[in-house]
Amino acid sequence: MDAYLDIETTGLSWFNSEITVVGLYLVTGKRGRLVQMVGDNVNRNSLLSLVNGADAIYTYNGARFDLPFIDASLGIDLASLFVHRDLMYDCWKCNLYGGFKAVEQELGIPRHLKGINGFDAVLLWQEYRHRGDQKALKLLLDYNREDVVNLKALKEKLDIML
Repeated sequence: MDAYLDIETTGLSWFNSEITVVGLYLVTGKRGRLVQMVGDNVNRNSLLSLVNGADAIYTYNGARFDLPFIDASLGIDLASLFVHRDLMYDCWKCNLYGGFKAVEQELGIPRHLKGINGFDAVLLWQEYRHRGDQKALKLLLDYNREDVVNLKALKEKLDIML
C-alpha cells in the first residue's frame, strides 16, 4: 500500500499551531481510498491505524513541514517508522521548482480548485470553526483531497522522468 499524505494546519509553526486536517490517499494496486481526519478526530491512534501496512508515505515538502508537524503534534515520527519519499526533492532533480501547485501546472496535472492555497485553508478552517460554515469545511476538504490525489499523479510522472 502507498500512502499519499498532506496536512492542513492553523499556521506554519508546530509550536503554536494545530493540525486541522490529515488527508491520506491509500492506494493498493489500482484501488485508492481517501481518508480525511478532521479537527478533534486528528489523533495518534487513528493516524497510526490508517498508515499501518504502508510500504511508503509520499508527500510534497513533507520532510520539512508535514512530518515534523505530525511528530510535534501527535508524537509520531513517521519518517522513522516508514519509508518516506518527499516528492519535492524528486522535482528538484527534474528541474521543477516552486510550490506543489506550480509543479502541477508545469506537468499538466489538473486541479479543479484553482486559486486556493495553504493560507486560504487556514481561513476556511476559521470560517468553519468559528461560524460553523459547512461550505467552508467542504471546500477545505475538497482542497485537501485534490492535494493527496494529485500527489499520486505527481509520483507517477516523476517515476517516468527519473
